Amino acid sequence: MSENSKGLFDVLVIGSGASGGWACKRLAEAGVKIALVDAGPPQSDKNFTEHMPPFALKYRNMAPAAVLKTRPIQGKCYACNEYNFEWYCNDLDEPYTAPSDKPFAWSARMRIGGGRTNVWGRLSLRYSELDFKQASFDGYGEDWPLTYQDLAPYYDLVERYIGVAGRAEGVEQIPDGVFQPEMGLTCPEVLFRNRVKAKLGRTVTPSRTANLTKPLNGRAPCHYCGPCERGCITHSYFNSAFTTIPDAMNTGNCTYIPNAMVYKVLMDAERNRANGILYIDRSTRQPGEVKGRVVIVCAQAIESARILLNSSTPQYSNGLANSSGVLGHYLMDHIGGAGASGEFPELAGKPSLGNPNRPCGIYVPRFRNLRHQPRSKEFLRGYGFEGGGGVDFNWSAPGFGQSFKEKLREAINTVSIDATAEVIPRMENFVEIDPDVVDPYGIPVLRFHMTHSENEFALLRDARDSAAEMLTAAGAKNVTPFFRPTGPGGIRHEVGTARMGVDPKKSVLNQFQQSHDVKNLFVMDAAGYPTNPCENPTLTLMALCVRSSEYLMAEMKRGSI
Repeated sequence: MSENSKGLFDVLVIGSGASGGWACKRLAEAGVKIALVDAGPPQSDKNFTEHMPPFALKYRNMAPAAVLKTRPIQGKCYACNEYNFEWYCNDLDEPYTAPSDKPFAWSARMRIGGGRTNVWGRLSLRYSELDFKQASFDGYGEDWPLTYQDLAPYYDLVERYIGVAGRAEGVEQIPDGVFQPEMGLTCPEVLFRNRVKAKLGRTVTPSRTANLTKPLNGRAPCHYCGPCERGCITHSYFNSAFTTIPDAMNTGNCTYIPNAMVYKVLMDAERNRANGILYIDRSTRQPGEVKGRVVIVCAQAIESARILLNSSTPQYSNGLANSSGVLGHYLMDHIGGAGASGEFPELAGKPSLGNPNRPCGIYVPRFRNLRHQPRSKEFLRGYGFEGGGGVDFNWSAPGFGQSFKEKLREAINTVSIDATAEVIPRMENFVEIDPDVVDPYGIPVLRFHMTHSENEFALLRDARDSAAEMLTAAGAKNVTPFFRPTGPGGIRHEVGTARMGVDPKKSVLNQFQQSHDVKNLFVMDAAGYPTNPCENPTLTLMALCVRSSEYLMAEMKRGSI
């Protein structure tokens, strides 16, 4: 590690994921001296295995127990497997606790450069004005301290850079953005889209995905090899490890400090200013410090809360910058596990094991509790659907021998959709430091307290019924609804814990993700979300970070920070 000539960085950034990468890029390109402190080693193209056949692996990717041995929680994430499990934290080394009757699945805890952008689902949806002002609409909770118009220019900037393939639909609840050409729909998806629109007035659109369909900044278009969670040697999807982080490093203004588990933010108590970071080297287990004028925490919503809670001082005895008492509270995820599937026997087609692997599907935007329709008496807020359809073999064919082979080859065209529903913010959903447990680095761990409310289950019951309704309206046969609610943490869209707001007595951060209490401390990941709209959170997270970084630079120029 090399500091600048004064032994002090302008800004310290914790975390190299979606927000950390953008903070480093914007600040370093503006000439600000950055130290990027990251818990994992740098990511490299040599680690990407999307083209590696299963037979090249020791267990052929068919022995999940080999992964679960060291990653019993991470291994439950759909994207964690024998190809990439070493990118995830070792659950034995990095435990957490929860009451036995309130389990929490904290998976996708990454320990590699780029963080979750290595394995994210890439669905990139804008929030609408309704999402930012839900409390004004239905009276529950708090509004965001900014509007859609405040964030719209930053959505544009981020989409132009990362590349989002999609179709403009003119739907208020998912505002249109700056799109590359869409990836298209399969025959069952086209049929489903057209009939649902005609009979129910609902929109079914190709997933808006952060995968390129045309070249961008030296990155090649997607060649449909998949699966994306193993990496991408053509850099066709957005991953901060090969986009924003290299941009920052190429300026010469960013110093990368890898394998550094941040323990706490250090304070100058007399001046009420953050002045550094204490971390533990994951290789040597030795402590280290790095000093800076500004600290930006981008460790991921829950990890960021852990750092701030562990950074308590005599002045902030219940966690750094926590005069409001809400740090760690209002933890939210999404909830899923309700929807339906159906078959379209009227369609032909020939199944194949060698089809292109399209990295997206379809999306059905929220259609409940909108501004210009009657409100549900059963639940607040709403849900959207992710899904897809296509032709496949009849894997459940009966019989054996020649008869089985013939039945197996019969084409089956299906569509399946699964809801992603909002989890409303509640004070009683929170994380705290467990005083009795530390990890092998000596860092106190988190204890989770989270349950889903009846509102979430009511949303899912409606989603199950409306999914079946749409498939039936589209003419599907053998429509099969399902209702298997995911538990807390199951969708891996955690937000909250350090929410933004206009009132310092009820929030941790202002609209620029700046601490109300400590003016040179920022939390630029999803910890600041006052609500968790049903749309995926990452695109908004990046747009917020760019906006906040511009605010920080303006304040630094004025000498206010």
